[in-house]
Amino acid sequence: MIKKALPEADNLGYWGFVMPDHYMWGPDRGGDSTLETWSALTYLAARTEKIRLGTLVTPIPFRPPGMLAKQVSTLDLISDGRTLFGVGAGWSETEFVGYSQWDPPKIRVAKTQEGVELILKLWTTEGKVNFNGLYYRATNTVLDPKPIQKPYPTLLFGGVGKRMLEMAGRYSDICAIPPWVPLGFDKAKEIVLTSAKKYSREDKVSFAQISWGFGERYDYKVWMNKVLQTKQAGCEYSIIGFPRESFLESMTDFVVNVIPSV
Repeated sequence: MIKKALPEADNLGYWGFVMPDHYMWGPDRGGDSTLETWSALTYLAARTEKIRLGTLVTPIPFRPPGMLAKQVSTLDLISDGRTLFGVGAGWSETEFVGYSQWDPPKIRVAKTQEGVELILKLWTTEGKVNFNGLYYRATNTVLDPKPIQKPYPTLLFGGVGKRMLEMAGRYSDICAIPPWVPLGFDKAKEIVLTSAKKYSREDKVSFAQISWGFGERYDYKVWMNKVLQTKQAGCEYSIIGFPRESFLESMTDFVVNVIPSV
């Protein structure tokens, strides 16, 4: 389906497309059959022209961040600057145990912070990079060519904990706040904006709300209300998951009946 859906979404004028970045979901979350996300996005970049492509989100501690920086930079080059780099700390213990190393939440968040710092340094530093962190190191590392987007690809942060929300305020271009955030949407947004103000970035952070619809029957009136609620919450983006059974039809109807009204 993805081979048909993305070129069609591109033609319909959708702003962006994001994929989950997981190797294994676990038996209680849909099973373990997955595509390797960054490989899939690189393929999709060659089949599209305008739509932005990214992740919701990439668990930074799952891979060596230097190698991830190179993967994302390559996609940005191939796509002519259409990459959205989703940033998260990871939640699937199943995949970390299977492919990487599972750590307590505090350490995963610390690794995310340090990994982001290394990635940004690799993207913005000309010549050799040296980095000596608690978890990650780089010695005389050259990342060339750099991403097309300057100073670096769009950062889409996702997370529900206070430290991740504060990190979003410091670094993100877009902060996606899911409906299951324990603090509630308004409090989570406040934490992000307070952190952004600390780093003089309060005018640089946009917000997105996530609306899943995979298990629902598509009804454009329902989706129109969801998008209107997103606007009322002060969000510039609405991240939508159309029902699998009617994905292409729903995606087309949304453009015809929802977008012109909002």
